[in-house]
Amino acid sequence: MEYQDIRYQVSNHILTLTLNRPERMNAWTLRMRDEMLDALSRANADDDIRVIVVTGEGKAFCAGMELVRPEGNIFGYDTPQGDELNIEEIRDSGGELSLALYNCNKPVIAAINGAAVGIGITMTLPMDFRIASEGAKLGFVFSQRGIVPEACSSWFLPRLVGMQQALEWVLSGEIFTAEEGLAGGLIRSVHPRGTVLEAAYALAEKLMQKTSPTAVALARQMLWRNPSFDHPMMAHQIDSRLMYIASERMDGRDGFKAFLEKRDPVFTAKVSTDMPATPFWQDPPLA
Repeated sequence: MEYQDIRYQVSNHILTLTLNRPERMNAWTLRMRDEMLDALSRANADDDIRVIVVTGEGKAFCAGMELVRPEGNIFGYDTPQGDELNIEEIRDSGGELSLALYNCNKPVIAAINGAAVGIGITMTLPMDFRIASEGAKLGFVFSQRGIVPEACSSWFLPRLVGMQQALEWVLSGEIFTAEEGLAGGLIRSVHPRGTVLEAAYALAEKLMQKTSPTAVALARQMLWRNPSFDHPMMAHQIDSRLMYIASERMDGRDGFKAFLEKRDPVFTAKVSTDMPATPFWQDPPLA
């Protein structure tokens, strides 16, 4: 796929996805959705990529949905609906991205270099880390536009920051700063303007320096999914099965042998081909 609204660059095992509409403050478009979904699928299949960093070109990260479309519904809901809405035809474009990020096998870091509002901030919630520049303006502004939160943010945000903070930000729809996001648990760290991408790359190096790609992929899925179980026994079942597979059939075989032999392990399992085939987590049909 030829990219127009994003840039795709790989260096030192890090994929940088740059939202690339600086003249519109990187406002979200349906084309950008298509390109991001294609890029994530491509990254999942590329074993040279260990970590994904998402940032914006210019002074903003993403100023929200592009509110100017030549024709049709601004959110892309162009198929007329009867009394019974067809979920297959009214998929939220931000939600499609969030589900793709949720299912990603690579850690994802949001390098929020400037304003991130609406879909600009909700798209970062399924990412594993959010690093922001000083003074960056953030906001879940939906209530002030007469609409509701999208991009699965009603599922992700309370899990990240707690219900009380999520309610305050979403119900008020007010803009807040990266520093307030840091205090509220949304942002991992705040950095001087112009250094956010550098900080994201430093974190990416930390995540991949001594780790097994498949162990990271499995652990990421476990931490996103297991806390939603009703009972710890369900997490115990997942842990037990994946611990056996990882230690007997994947990189754990040399990981512990190398530890005993006081050498660096040689990890050979590939995320693209060697992940367990058993569907340990049952996602809803649309996921």
